[in-house]
Amino acid sequence: MINIALDGPAGSGKSTIAKAISKELNILYLDTGAMYRACGLYAYNLGVDTKDEQAVNNIIDGVKISVKYVGGAQRTYLDGVDVSEKIRENHISMMASNISAHQKVREKLVELQREIASGTDCVLDGRDIGTHVLPNARYKFYVTASLEERAKRRFLELTMKGQVVDADALKKEIAERDYNDSHRKFAPLRQADDAILLDTSNMSVDEVVNFVLEHINKGE
Repeated sequence: MINIALDGPAGSGKSTIAKAISKELNILYLDTGAMYRACGLYAYNLGVDTKDEQAVNNIIDGVKISVKYVGGAQRTYLDGVDVSEKIRENHISMMASNISAHQKVREKLVELQREIASGTDCVLDGRDIGTHVLPNARYKFYVTASLEERAKRRFLELTMKGQVVDADALKKEIAERDYNDSHRKFAPLRQADDAILLDTSNMSVDEVVNFVLEHINKGE
């Protein structure tokens, strides 16, 4: 069983890299971040403050998230409704970061992620894949980049999708997400001791993908 863990902060490019790796190796790509975004959307729809752990705990057992692969791409469903595009709206990003800090939420989704990974070859990206979700994954990479570069990438990504965003506000939001993700009590964002560090600030997507594939092909 091949499990590849890609961890890193927001905007580091890990999702883009994970998708490319899954395509090259013909294995599944599991977007764990989409699951947390779906939880954030669920709380938003119910009018629940995603920072209020007790309020979130009161509703989280009712969330029904499923993942399907359609045409080789992951589609995320909330209560049976495809929310794959809705969860990418920028205001959902911070909600996902907030709600992912709560232990009960992480335990619920980690169980689902481990179940999927145990039955198939796959590449997963997130904040705690190599440290918590799949600590025994054979291949682990910690993908990062400077805050400025990550904010630039996210700005271009959102504007290309037609979303109106303020560049300075976006940079501040990403910095806040970095702090939240790395300072939460349960399974915080950090580089696993056995993960390979990849600073993509000055690397193209192809360069990063080739680097990862070289390590995997060598069995490192």
